[in-house]
Amino acid sequence: MSEPATKKRFAMPREIRIILSTGLLIFVFEILVLPQFASARKSLQLLSSLNPLLVILAVVCELAAIYSYVELTRTVLYPYSPGRYNVLRVNLAGLAISHVVPGGTAPAGALSYRIFNELGVPKETNAFGLATQGSGSAVVLNIIFWVALVISIPLRGFNPAYGFAALAGVFLLGAFFGTILLITRGQRHADSWLRAAARHIPILDPDRVSTLLRKVAERITMLINNRRTLWWAFTWAGLNWLLDAACLWVFIWSFGHVISPIDLLVAYGLAYIFAAIPVTPAGLGVVEGVLIPTLVGFGVPHSQAILAVIAYRLINFWIPIPIGGAAYASLQWRRGVDATAEPRNGPGPALGA
Repeated sequence: MSEPATKKRFAMPREIRIILSTGLLIFVFEILVLPQFASARKSLQLLSSLNPLLVILAVVCELAAIYSYVELTRTVLYPYSPGRYNVLRVNLAGLAISHVVPGGTAPAGALSYRIFNELGVPKETNAFGLATQGSGSAVVLNIIFWVALVISIPLRGFNPAYGFAALAGVFLLGAFFGTILLITRGQRHADSWLRAAARHIPILDPDRVSTLLRKVAERITMLINNRRTLWWAFTWAGLNWLLDAACLWVFIWSFGHVISPIDLLVAYGLAYIFAAIPVTPAGLGVVEGVLIPTLVGFGVPHSQAILAVIAYRLINFWIPIPIGGAAYASLQWRRGVDATAEPRNGPGPALGA
């Protein structure tokens, strides 16, 4: 009785967590974002020279980035992946949640896991695929950042922020590949450790934990041995990041300045590595606060950097929120239709099939 009481005593009430998260979000927005909007108002005359064709190109780049993420999801869920339309709707719904909740990748992942289960993806494939999608995509971002950094430092010099981001990437890669090595090569030791830990947690069944570990190890081994699937997973993850960065690059171009792609990737990678710290939803304020001064440091005029980043974040961050909400509503509506039709006609098709 004492142990549950102890846990309850140290648990932070949900209302307090919401208040703290909202307060922190407002603080970051006020410190990092509002000054940029204030400066942007002084540069609105640049909008008159905006090339609409380049704006369309930037939107196309972002749409292509979203499509790449859909294909990444389908690749890591192979061979049980649902159709592209369903995967697109699930991804957009998860994107919307991650953009409105601090640390939103966790609830977004939980939502995707639930819906993919309803779409017939086996639980172990679902869990492993979504975990691989998130961590593998972060690994690819760090690789892109490192490559750009190695090329950029001899030309631009070293910045202390680069070292912090690179160090964070080292820990990420070490944890990622260390976990894979432990599960595949040290499965017996990992099984013993997890069983011992599960015995001390009443809600966990050591046998089920062991079975899940074995299935995950089999899934990892299958992915490693299937070089074609592994190659496509890394390719789609890379395209997702590069096309999203291309959207920003085109917006900078549309405001009259052409930046080196290497410089852009350094600024982009730096911003999103810092944004991985779950302080605000999808790095709101952090991305803007890192991107703008870094781009200015690489020679982009301040007014153009501000407007380009604001335009990019409108397409990248804000517009997907209502679209993702509509995607989730469509999934819920179809779920309700299938549930209504099931008593009369038997089990219906998968969502959106």
